[in-house]
Amino acid sequence: MPGRKTITSGRARRAMKMGGLASQVGSSYLWTSIRKPFMSADAHQKALLDTHVKNALRIVEGSKELRGAFLKLIQMLSMREDILPGEALEVLKLTQSSVPPMDYSTISAQVKRELGKKPEQLFASFETEAFAAASLGQVHRATLRDGQEVAVKVQYPGVEATVEQDLGNLKMLLKAIGAIAKDVMRQQIDTSELYAELQERLREELDYEREARNIEMFRKLLADDPEILIPAVVKTHSSARILTMSYVDGYRLADVLAPGVERDIKAWVARKYFMLVWRQILEFGVLHTDPHPGNYLVTYHPNLGILDFGSIRRFPDEIRQAHLKLSRALLANDRKSMGDALVKLGYLDRGQDPAPMLEILGILFEPAIVDRVYDPAEFDSVGVATRVSEITFEHKLYKSPAHSVFLLRALVGMEGIVRQLGVPFNYRKLFSECVQRAEA
Repeated sequence: MPGRKTITSGRARRAMKMGGLASQVGSSYLWTSIRKPFMSADAHQKALLDTHVKNALRIVEGSKELRGAFLKLIQMLSMREDILPGEALEVLKLTQSSVPPMDYSTISAQVKRELGKKPEQLFASFETEAFAAASLGQVHRATLRDGQEVAVKVQYPGVEATVEQDLGNLKMLLKAIGAIAKDVMRQQIDTSELYAELQERLREELDYEREARNIEMFRKLLADDPEILIPAVVKTHSSARILTMSYVDGYRLADVLAPGVERDIKAWVARKYFMLVWRQILEFGVLHTDPHPGNYLVTYHPNLGILDFGSIRRFPDEIRQAHLKLSRALLANDRKSMGDALVKLGYLDRGQDPAPMLEILGILFEPAIVDRVYDPAEFDSVGVATRVSEITFEHKLYKSPAHSVFLLRALVGMEGIVRQLGVPFNYRKLFSECVQRAEA
């Protein structure tokens, strides 16, 4: 497939495309709703399913052309089972790995702008075809002069300008998606919160020097775990828009999630990923907050490779300690300590009745606190989201500390990956092991 030469640019042009897409999506659901009184229940359900899938396809096609902020948004939404129907999510998940690369001449020119020379002058070899392409850049295999195999991540030229344009244009599409979540999924979604998260993450992910620092930090934090592979940064061949790293080979996590993969491998990945996330929260206070499967590889040993460090959150130590206290209290069913921790974390005011929040915690953390083998298929994400929304509305639990947005994203992503792996475990034992390790 020939590469694209440019990202669709120009605020007016991008606004027209995104506005047209938002209008198509909204109108299709409105038309299905208008036809409902004239259709049987079965016919309406079939029409609604067709609408879900068609709209998902529209969004995927639009995201591939617009890239930038828009594609990143769709990748985020593809993990949110509480917002869009499952059939539509299956289509949106194509954006996690199926992105057409840019033309090599465009990439070569970007390398020369950033590093002063063309790829052929800097590397012993440089593959002209990207082996991975994403919303903000693409990755090429290359070999250094000393023979080391590397992966070179190149940010698309002009992507910074389109991100700023898209941040001004995204709100109309988010409005349509929020209406779908409310009318179809019966979920009240705060699209302003989603917008704010996207805005902050995109601006961070444009800075490859920041990502290089994140990589070095995680290599130190996880240096004692031989089953985790993190690439090393090659500073001599990196800049604010070029990131060269040692090459990590393996199977995409998305491939491991597919049917037919050996159960032993899935079980290893489920356990490793679950414990990796909780170790970050409870032990390090540093969290990788972009959990879509494209950011992980499973190597042949097996090892778990982490590939993208553009979205990392550091929590103050008092927040880490409060998360640890809450986790310990959840395992002990210590309601008083749970309430105290929720106050420290900013979910409750001092003196506020903690009972509704404790009920929510019991629902959300059921897989990690019941002392038995738990099948992830038992966890009904949509039903859980509905019940939590009902309790939140009934008791007016509207406090949402800033750190909770990123924690929730990581935990929702972990739940999605573990559920897709579908391996029954006593997850309480794994959770307890993480708490004990963090306390040591």
